[in-house]
Amino acid sequence: MKVLILGGGVIGVTSAYYLAKAGHTVTVVDRQPGPALETSFANAGEVSPGYASPWAGPGVPVKAIKWLLMTHGPLVIRPRRDPAMWLFMAKMLRNCTGARYAVNKSRMIPIAEYSRDCLRALRAEIGIHYDEESLGTLQLFRKQEQLDHTGGDIEVLKHYGVPYELLDRTGCIRAEPALGAVKEKFVGGLRLPQDETGDCHLFTQAVAARAAELGVEFKFETKIDQLVVEDARVAGVATSAGLMQADAYVMALGSWSPRLLRPLGISIPVYPVKGYSITVPVKDAAGAPVSTVMDESYKVAITRLGNRIRVGGTAEISGYSNLLHPARRATLDHSLTDLFPRGGDLTDVKFWCGLRPMTPDGPPLIGPTAYANLHLNTGHGTLGWTMACGSGRVLADVLSGRKPEVDISELTMSRYEHRFG
Repeated sequence: MKVLILGGGVIGVTSAYYLAKAGHTVTVVDRQPGPALETSFANAGEVSPGYASPWAGPGVPVKAIKWLLMTHGPLVIRPRRDPAMWLFMAKMLRNCTGARYAVNKSRMIPIAEYSRDCLRALRAEIGIHYDEESLGTLQLFRKQEQLDHTGGDIEVLKHYGVPYELLDRTGCIRAEPALGAVKEKFVGGLRLPQDETGDCHLFTQAVAARAAELGVEFKFETKIDQLVVEDARVAGVATSAGLMQADAYVMALGSWSPRLLRPLGISIPVYPVKGYSITVPVKDAAGAPVSTVMDESYKVAITRLGNRIRVGGTAEISGYSNLLHPARRATLDHSLTDLFPRGGDLTDVKFWCGLRPMTPDGPPLIGPTAYANLHLNTGHGTLGWTMACGSGRVLADVLSGRKPEVDISELTMSRYEHRFG
């Protein structure tokens, strides 16, 4: 089968690789000059199935008010005259109940765990390197109240068989020795030892190169204008390079997916939520993190990527704006220098932002649409890197007529036909 994938980020490229491995003829189209140059470019660097949770949950509306009032708060809302923004936030609020959180999390963890296993298998199979480490993630609690409220999360981890360690201050320092210099600033942590880290951009570039060896054709610097429909099927994609046609089409354009789908009468509740990161060179290896430290108070991830430190965070709801706001960098700087004051060289900073494609309930959208030859692989939010390999693998199985190893029936559009998303 000839498959055309719209989008050259980590989701589109992993989909292309698995489809090519399955024997299909694959083409990837993207407006950028290379793979993973937008949302996949400089994310926090975590592959964290244990943290595969919806943003919408019980208590979040009250927390959101506090976050909006914090100097270094993790949430920013910049109101716009955009009905889609307000509808997205309303749907997210409807998902902020215990029952809905439990259902949504149950849909996210299986694909995230499966994806990590697929990533490990792929890495072993093709021998790629991307500053990867398998040293776990430490969620660091600055306040006793945060540590006292880990019971619910731990019960979920137990339910899904996810290994964890609840650590006191000494245990946190054992996992991340550099924290010993600031031990008065935290009380304990929750460590997930099976989580991994790595540079998503380097990973996607490496997989794209292997996919090209399998025959995948990449059409970069090609603008996608619209999908052309005939007789309830997609007949082609109008691009700046002309009409491109295939037997099947995969929508992997992240936050831009709704804009291409809307003219077809397909409405998906995906909306961009901007995230920021800084990347700095390691100045003092002994003062830098070993793996990832999640600063729970500011919802900031501090990750070691080889000789660099990546600091990522913030949920900014501001439409499709890609403006870099200095106040957002100040939050990332603060978290890094407060916990690892000797670790990174802040005189050499790369400041970045990307638009995460969020769904209001949390799980991604993978699978068929009302058009028989159009499939979705989008809406992964902050977990695109975590879920990429698994999402690409199951989509390749579906298009190949095989039963996926993970049930994706609750990740399709059908969940919005009768549920609260």
